[in-house]
Amino acid sequence: MVGGLSGERMLIGLIIGIILLIVLVLKTKIHAFIALILSAIVIGVIGGMPLVNTKLESGATFGIINSVTTGFGNTLGSIGIIIGFGVVMGQIFEVTGAAKRMALTFLKVFGKNREEEALAVTGFMVSIPIFCDSGFIILAPIAKAISRATKKSVISLGAALAAGLVITHSLVPPTPGPLGVAGIYGIDVGKFILIGFVLAIPMTLACTAYARYIGKKIYQLPDETEESGYKRMPYQKPDYSQEAKLEAENIPGTVESFFPILVPIVLILIATVTSAMKLKEGYMQIFQFIGSPICAVGIGLVLAILTLGRSLTREQILKEMEKGMASAGIIMLVTGGGGALGQIIKDSGLGSYIAQGLAGSGLPIVILPFVIATLIRFIQGSGTVAMTTAASITAAIVAESGGNPYMAALACCVGSLFFSYFNDSYFWVVNRTLGVSDTKDQIRTYSITSTIAWAVGFAEIMILSIFFH
Repeated sequence: MVGGLSGERMLIGLIIGIILLIVLVLKTKIHAFIALILSAIVIGVIGGMPLVNTKLESGATFGIINSVTTGFGNTLGSIGIIIGFGVVMGQIFEVTGAAKRMALTFLKVFGKNREEEALAVTGFMVSIPIFCDSGFIILAPIAKAISRATKKSVISLGAALAAGLVITHSLVPPTPGPLGVAGIYGIDVGKFILIGFVLAIPMTLACTAYARYIGKKIYQLPDETEESGYKRMPYQKPDYSQEAKLEAENIPGTVESFFPILVPIVLILIATVTSAMKLKEGYMQIFQFIGSPICAVGIGLVLAILTLGRSLTREQILKEMEKGMASAGIIMLVTGGGGALGQIIKDSGLGSYIAQGLAGSGLPIVILPFVIATLIRFIQGSGTVAMTTAASITAAIVAESGGNPYMAALACCVGSLFFSYFNDSYFWVVNRTLGVSDTKDQIRTYSITSTIAWAVGFAEIMILSIFFH
């Protein structure tokens, strides 16, 4: 353990901290952001982490406050600006009618009553080159617009979109997590992409079926008159009568509406592909720069302002952007709080402590990386950290045992999908963007969705391992 900490003591601290977090969120009036920070501090104190920041022999700073601030800052440093840009862009889509046009387009392409499948497929393809957090922020306005047009619960649409995004994000390179796993195991990336893509299909179908179910249980529609922006009500059957009314409205065209979303996706895809091909020198640096998620989404926002914003006055568009920034602030604080909690657990070395114990447990080769990734995911929240840590611990064991490295690599990736909850930034991005504030509903909306993907993926791996030892 880091800094001479006791693994057993940190484990006790984790259990007490998680119980405290659940009690604070469920039983008190304390906001989730405050509860996350308090729980992170309690875990560190009980676990024996230094109360005052101290220097380790390696030169690194170690302490509770350092871990909290580092986790908060690192999380927002990677996605905070993207959340801000994306939410503001979504507000522009809403007020200009571009989101309505996108909703109509999806209804026509996929047909009525297949909206969940449409969004799941969209997320499935989009998240191969870009992070699921960014993809959800960019695409959430489409789910919201479809909900308005069809009277389908935004929960079913959002859960399907979130599932499609996170599944390929976790299984299919060139997303950094699975790409790193492939590198650690030394397997062919092209073959790994193909296998991961095929395995992701049944997982997405299962999650989409669940999204339809939970949307009926948590029936929620966009409603700007409500403080949360959404209104909860008894379930109603879809109503497609609004489709004709929308067509008659003066809304932007299809190309103009999709353009600010497609440009960032294409830019990020180009940067990802050129990076994977190691084309980073000379003028290629320009593609790396403008294809970074922050620049790409920022460019999309500027395009939305210049094209879609032409129908608004300067005062109107500034007002709408400020409205978007206000809602983005809450999402960022809660997301950063989840990052602080995860960093405390990461810095303590608790994830490695448990993983090393499992490595000597005698579990079957394919199950070992899956179990390690599952536990690390549950403990510290990051799917990328979970899969790459599991791969680092088990790669040599798999090689020495003669096990199939592709199955082991997939097991690492699938294990990283287990039960997303408070310490996962994506959990907060999805639930807060969809206006889900009740803890029980948050778990039903996304935690169970991610766990279904995990369970179906594990079943697939066990079946495949029978044929590919």
